Amino acid sequence: MSNLFLVGMPGAGKTTIGRTLAKRLGMNFSDSDKELVARTGVSIATIFEIEGEAGFRVRETAILSALVQTDGLVLATGGGTVLAEQNRRLLKEHGTVIYLRATLDNLWQRTRRDVHRPLLQTDNSRATLSALLIARDPLYCEVANLVIDTGTQSVTRLASDILARLDSQRATT
Repeated sequence: MSNLFLVGMPGAGKTTIGRTLAKRLGMNFSDSDKELVARTGVSIATIFEIEGEAGFRVRETAILSALVQTDGLVLATGGGTVLAEQNRRLLKEHGTVIYLRATLDNLWQRTRRDVHRPLLQTDNSRATLSALLIARDPLYCEVANLVIDTGTQSVTRLASDILARLDSQRATT
């Protein structure tokens, strides 16, 4: 199987589901945000504080460009990775893109106490999350080969559903 790239909003489950998929498929797993932190030696919040979102996005593209060159990778991307057209092209060219779609309510429940997401550190993080979802959903859909609604299903169930849908897609192509 080629690379699998998971896209979606913060709190959609990209990292958790990605680890499970990688284990079941015998593939390597990586999280682009964690790779960025490991390679820079500083937190994403620090990058945002010093370089702003624009600086972070440049670094994000550089990490993505390197990671997509790997074969047999399940990659959890950062929530805003799809904002750059170059990133969307890289994802499409180097693997199968899976959009883990979640409702605003589910995303809010999963992220409301998380202090490590710089874009959600606002006076009204639910409204910010809503605005991000409205802006990003079309981009996630544009890049996705497969859209999976996460809902409140277990990780095991979601991984099984994704694998079944991938098998079904391969059978029809």
